[in-house]
Amino acid sequence: MDLSKIKMVVTDMDGTLLNSNHQVSNRFFEIFEELKRKNIQFVAASGRQYHSMVDKLRTIQDDVIFVAENGALVKKQEEVLLTTPISRNNIDPILELFASEEDIHPILCSKDIAFLHTSSTKCLGSLSEFFSKYKIVENLSLVDDEILKIAIYHFENAEEYIYPSVRHLEDSLKVKNSGSNWVDISHKNAHKGYAMEKLMQTYGVASDEIMVFGDYNNDLEMLRLSEYSFAMANAHPNVKKVSKFETSSNNDFGVERILEKLI
Repeated sequence: MDLSKIKMVVTDMDGTLLNSNHQVSNRFFEIFEELKRKNIQFVAASGRQYHSMVDKLRTIQDDVIFVAENGALVKKQEEVLLTTPISRNNIDPILELFASEEDIHPILCSKDIAFLHTSSTKCLGSLSEFFSKYKIVENLSLVDDEILKIAIYHFENAEEYIYPSVRHLEDSLKVKNSGSNWVDISHKNAHKGYAMEKLMQTYGVASDEIMVFGDYNNDLEMLRLSEYSFAMANAHPNVKKVSKFETSSNNDFGVERILEKLI
């Protein structure tokens, strides 16, 4: 495995760079300084809100490209490089699917803030980990902000309790199981692969010059772009099938171990 040509490192956050306590290791921040010295661009790519991602990487935020909301928003140093909003015509029908479901919580994600329904306050402790900036509203259909993504939460199993109700939308929208508790719905082009293709074109990076780490189905498109794609040991079977390599789990410094080999 010849890593001498790598110009860009891309990693998912939850289940990948973050451990099970949603923390970034001190070990990573030490490695990051070496990446910076070698002029290797670091990209954080997540289904998380931009502000939530920054909270995890605040000390290095000026040197990171953030691919947020599963690729619907790309920012660097507060400059918006890409937005891919979902059509307003798609939002209300999706909300109506879950209007009577007490344990399913749709969240509307805009560029700057997330909108939660009042019924979601009962699980606010879990949701606030992923949304640093949010507003609670009585009627999501009345939100008039531009929406980048509809994130739908189930406290137990999103793949079982949410995905079957929305899989029929896959012909016209991007529908992703982005974690054990989440299904994300967005514009057809609002995914990490599309965002990374744009960044690779902008920065002149080829498939053998980029290293990508992921653990869940919302990482599949970006993993396919790289000759050096790594699935975490804790990854979804689909991710392990697509990735060319595997590393240890997010709780066993899986990303850091490979980056140490790179530097």
